[in-house]
Amino acid sequence: MTGIRAIIRKELADHFSSYRFIILFALIAMVSLIITHMVGTNLRKELDSAVSVVSPEFQFVFLRIFTSTGPLSLVQFVAFFGPFIGLVLGFDSINRERSSGTLSKLASQPIYRDAIIIGKLRSGVATIAIMVTSIVMVVSGLGLTLIGVEPGIEELWRIVVYLIISIFYISFWLGISILFSILFRGIATSALATLAIWIFFLLFGAVGPSVVANSLVPLETEESRERFMKHLRVQQIVSLVSPMQLYNESTAIIIDPMRKTTRSDVLMGMGRIERALSERFRRPLALSQSIYVVLPHMITLIAITFICFGVSYAVFMKQEIRSA
Repeated sequence: MTGIRAIIRKELADHFSSYRFIILFALIAMVSLIITHMVGTNLRKELDSAVSVVSPEFQFVFLRIFTSTGPLSLVQFVAFFGPFIGLVLGFDSINRERSSGTLSKLASQPIYRDAIIIGKLRSGVATIAIMVTSIVMVVSGLGLTLIGVEPGIEELWRIVVYLIISIFYISFWLGISILFSILFRGIATSALATLAIWIFFLLFGAVGPSVVANSLVPLETEESRERFMKHLRVQQIVSLVSPMQLYNESTAIIIDPMRKTTRSDVLMGMGRIERALSERFRRPLALSQSIYVVLPHMITLIAITFICFGVSYAVFMKQEIRSA
């Protein structure tokens, strides 16, 4: 496609040379390294004081760098702060070009119109991929130095899958921010709109599912077991509306082989025999089985990312390009 490589090179140069990107990357890297140092130090103490490292919790000790919670785990940090990366990278990608008059100059060059929006989307995803990959590699290197345990092949593949999911998750928010940058001509307006969407999904994921479940299947003083289970199922289904919940459940299963389901009501509904069998045969899942468990979540997350990109592309192609 004519001009798309030039657009990508231009956007990548703008991203990597901007103070906004440098400050954002430095902040994320600093917090990630602090979390990793705290978690790695605690893991090193646990390994030194452990009588045996054959127990299930020590089979995938390297992955605990990403999941162990002090004040905050690395996975939780990416789930919370990751959307901010995509929103910051794209909230002014189109309206800034329009207000400065460079968008009309780009369109007047021998460049296809759709190359402009596709180049901006691809360059944003490439920037996210470079940022997240470099941080994960630095965190893995620091964790390896702190705990002194080499990761196995399956642990490395789980980190790769986690990395891919994280890139799509942050790219979804990039698509949202670029869409608002196309819809609103004011940079401040698009920034406030993207921030409002982030806060909405953040609050909805915290209180929305319980509110909807209480209104659809209210719980009274004395309730049957079936009604209580139905209440939990409604709450879990509603929570999947939030992309944050999709990402949290996907990465929780991928990065933690000991987790076998995303449902919180399974153990509550188990009988005594099932509980005993579950505790007796507590084995980690293989990577293929973990992917199978969260495959609907991963497909949904990837699908809404492409849908958001497609809507941004369609809206941009129908708009008139002219300077403000």
